[in-house]
Amino acid sequence: MTAVTAPSVDSYLHPPPGGWMADDLDRLPADGLRYELVDGVLRVSSAPSEQHQIVLGNLHVQLVAECPGHLRVLLAPFDVRLSPRRQLQPDLIALPKDRAAPDRTPLLVVEVASPSTRLTDQTLKRRVFEHAGVPSYWLVDPLEPALTILELRDGTYVQVAGVEGDEPVTLQLPFPVSLVPSTLLL
Repeated sequence: MTAVTAPSVDSYLHPPPGGWMADDLDRLPADGLRYELVDGVLRVSSAPSEQHQIVLGNLHVQLVAECPGHLRVLLAPFDVRLSPRRQLQPDLIALPKDRAAPDRTPLLVVEVASPSTRLTDQTLKRRVFEHAGVPSYWLVDPLEPALTILELRDGTYVQVAGVEGDEPVTLQLPFPVSLVPSTLLL
């Protein structure tokens, strides 16, 4: 049996020749960190907070309850490979059951904001998912609590809803669902 050694810290600091590729991520350790790739640049973030996970878990339960049989709702960690040089791990996705992993474009991507990810979620990831053609992108702010809904229109995300606290919202994409941001904190 051949011994497998973990990559050294130095291997994270120096990308492979030609930059990182999605296949390179398969060789990184399962160490609790989130490894993502945007245009060959490796992004590493820490594990989410308890509040983040509470909001995400409650949203997952609500979406699964309303999800039609031909779709699936998945929680991170789950790789979404958008190209050989773009692989992200959204907090939550919805996609058809018949698409092969990990090369599948979700119908919905949800990011729950954390102090360390807020700006990335609102800018970089938004542009990457928009460019990939993800029809619906939701941003959840657990501190407010608030929910911002973006939908793809002519290749560009347009905000179609923004609610806070006890305000309800009924959405149609990727399937009909009604949500109240404050209930995600319970």
